[in-house]
Order: sequence, then structure tokens, then C-alpha cells
Amino acid sequence: MNILFVCLGNICRSPMAEFVMKDMVEKKGISDDFYIASAATSTEEIGNSVHPGTRRKLSEYGISVAGKTAVQLKRSDYEKYDYILGMDGYNMRNIRRMLPEDTGNKIHRLLDFSKNPRDIADPWYTGDFDTTYDDIYEGCEALLEKILKEGH
Repeated sequence: MNILFVCLGNICRSPMAEFVMKDMVEKKGISDDFYIASAATSTEEIGNSVHPGTRRKLSEYGISVAGKTAVQLKRSDYEKYDYILGMDGYNMRNIRRMLPEDTGNKIHRLLDFSKNPRDIADPWYTGDFDTTYDDIYEGCEALLEKILKEGH
């Protein structure tokens, strides 16, 4: 199962989701069944490392983002991934502009899989990495539950 998390810059939310999901599947002993990555819709942060707030929050849970730098979403990613997950409505509009043909119904907002579908606020602007982490954890947990229930 190939999963790509996407946000505006690929330094806050999408890498947080990438590494939370990697941690979840690793703890379940199923990481070999997954390829998980993240990307940006913009070019603003390409090559930059993960935001200190995201690094700090994930380190509270023993999760490292070592070596991760921002990359941009590419048209070829559509064929490579089973799920392409945006963090908010703005990301979704940008993803759909970059990948206009969603014939495989792969593009979703991460929290659309949760019991409370909503946007995940950008901590770049809010400064609230705690709420972002909680929302991302909820979304990753719901997505993983869906994937496992479908027997992928």
C-alpha cells in the first residue's frame, strides 16, 4: 500500500503525517506492506528540512524525521500511490489542479476517513503543533483501520 501525504510546503503537516503513519505500521509489524511519503503542492520550501515544531512534537513520541527534506508533488505520483491525502481544502484544490484526473478515486482529505471529517489547521500559521499532531494521529489511525479492514 503506497500512501502520499500532501500539504502546502511539506515541512509541517505532511511530514508529520508521513512519520506518524510509518510509526503506526512499524508498531503493528506491517511496515513491509507499506511505502509512505509526503510532498508539497508549492515550491516554497523544496529542499528544506522539517519545521522545528514538527520535529519537536514528533520527538515527544520518539519519532525521528532525520533526512527528510521537502519535495514537490509530481504528476507521476498519481500512478505510484494508492492514496494521496491532503490536509485541508486549500491543499485539495491545489492537488486536484496538479493531478486533475482522479479516475482511481485516490485523492482525499486525511480527516475524511475519521468520524469527524474536517481540515487540519496549518501550524505554520497557528503555532499549535499539539492540535495538528492530534488531528493527524486521528486521521492516520482512521485511514489505517480502513486499509486493514479492506484487507490490503
